[in-house]
Amino acid sequence: MQSIDTAGAVLRIDLDALVENYRTIQRQVAPATVAGVVKADGYGLGANLVARSLIGAGCRHFFVAHLSEAMALRPILSDGMALFILNGLQPGAEGECAAIGAIPVLNSLDQIGRWARTARTLERTLPAALQVDSGMSRLGLPPEEVAILLAQRERLEGVDLRLLMSHLACADDPDAPSNAMQRRKFDAFSMNFPGVPRSLDNSGGSFLPADHFDIVRAGIALYGGAPQGERREMRPVVSLDARIIQLRNIPAGAAVGYGLTHRCERPTQIATIALGYADGWPRHLSNGGSAYIDGHRAPIAGRVSMDSITLDVTDVPDVLLYPGALVELLGPHQTVDQVAADAGTIAYEILTQLGHRYHRSVRGGRDPAQAEHHAMKVAI
Repeated sequence: MQSIDTAGAVLRIDLDALVENYRTIQRQVAPATVAGVVKADGYGLGANLVARSLIGAGCRHFFVAHLSEAMALRPILSDGMALFILNGLQPGAEGECAAIGAIPVLNSLDQIGRWARTARTLERTLPAALQVDSGMSRLGLPPEEVAILLAQRERLEGVDLRLLMSHLACADDPDAPSNAMQRRKFDAFSMNFPGVPRSLDNSGGSFLPADHFDIVRAGIALYGGAPQGERREMRPVVSLDARIIQLRNIPAGAAVGYGLTHRCERPTQIATIALGYADGWPRHLSNGGSAYIDGHRAPIAGRVSMDSITLDVTDVPDVLLYPGALVELLGPHQTVDQVAADAGTIAYEILTQLGHRYHRSVRGGRDPAQAEHHAMKVAI
């Protein structure tokens, strides 16, 4: 990895901010417990890096999407920690999951059947979460399968239910009537399994004025994304700067970039920076997004290229413009949610697409070994 002084772009990760976001959510949902969602390599920041910091803050429940993610994360988790696989298991993966002690989220009668058969083959009970579709029509048992399961409880023989789950479709909109509807459906379903812990809320759900059940699955809010629209309770975790490669002055009427899609209406100074869509910066920001140089806005002029972006820096003081100068893409003047809005997408997509060519600088975080002796362990 290049040094921070010579790299074309620098991604800074503030683990202290991540931990503070975890604690903010914990205070919001108490007495429920907060689990860390670290799928997609910890939303692009490094799953092991994120998980270690959360462990140090007392987190004992983690969610990933795939078995491969669970296998990579399992070695850093102690035996008292729960690791859930949100997508459940592909046929044939049950033995590997059982071997590492991960907990599949069973989303269908088919997944239940395969996990129960594995339990019988191994001659021991196996832990699982059970997800019901409460209205999102994505993952979880649909109503017809719920009816079959409740009429045929023997399907769960050998399965140790550790958690009941569902997922809110519109938690980022506190006024959406579907939030209350899904909560009622989930509550009614969970009454069939008294004593089993329950989890419905994601990041947005954690800020809804409602009961948060037993476990809240915190994702985007941990990483600094706004959980509900313009709400800004969360501290930014990521900042991103790219360096100027070259500066040039072009006359009025000259065009810039692939397709010559930007035409200058005045004599213009162009700065080319060392970052592009290969680094995860959306091409949809072409001729629409911006960057900042010491607080001065520099709009993107032309298309975002694979390895570079051209900026109109005409209104930026000359003293700030030189090869190697840092340009802010994410930071105090531009949040991940603002970039996402400019690109017509969501903060999740911006974070999870961040590439691996950056110099990554990490600050803060806590050694889990030092925190282990006084962290409360929650049994599920």
